[in-house]
Amino acid sequence: MKAEQILFSQGFGTRHECRGLILLGKFTAAGMPVEDPDEDIDTKDLVFTVDGTAWPYYEKAIVMMNKPEHYECSLKPLHHPSVISLLPPPLRTRKLQPVGRLDEDTTGLLLFTDDGKLIHRLTHPKKHVDKVYRVTLKHPITDNQISTLLKGVLLKDEKAEVKAGSCVKITDNVIELTLAQGKYHQVKRMLAAVSNRVTALERVQFGRLKLPADLAAGQWRWVASASEITG
Repeated sequence: MKAEQILFSQGFGTRHECRGLILLGKFTAAGMPVEDPDEDIDTKDLVFTVDGTAWPYYEKAIVMMNKPEHYECSLKPLHHPSVISLLPPPLRTRKLQPVGRLDEDTTGLLLFTDDGKLIHRLTHPKKHVDKVYRVTLKHPITDNQISTLLKGVLLKDEKAEVKAGSCVKITDNVIELTLAQGKYHQVKRMLAAVSNRVTALERVQFGRLKLPADLAAGQWRWVASASEITG
């Protein structure tokens, strides 16, 4: 692929702007300076730099973020900033989208990609990709409540019961809940249905991918391939 096309495909501006970055000597590929915008470069396992910052080449980008509170998973937020604003400009230019949504007060693992097929694969109701949530509760969880969550509860305005894939008690007031569905406010509504209340909610796993302990709130990291999520 031509050097100019690499930068353009990775979100570094218009073709004219990408050409200018190369002519100004701000682009290296595999550690070597590139001065010709039309130079052909092998993109396999390519790591390039722009202004000294290293970027891996991905035909389709996937990143994870530790979503902080008070950010909306919307391209047109209403009350709080969009999580998109936490991504660097090249990823915003590539128009990465959140994979599903987390409420503005929900934290934890959020995925972004510009791969429409992957978004469908991870979010379609028939695909049943598990998500794990760490749930802090107002009242101590009871064995009966856990049993009911596993058997299924009927939520308001829903025709069929929803149930947890698993419900693990961490402490009296903290559980880890595994869900395959992605209904609106599902965790909060399920706990309300068993006469409890969610006071804090964090997604800690999406498919096979776990939230890294060293990924701070608001920070992001590359996901090398979809297999890290789906196996």
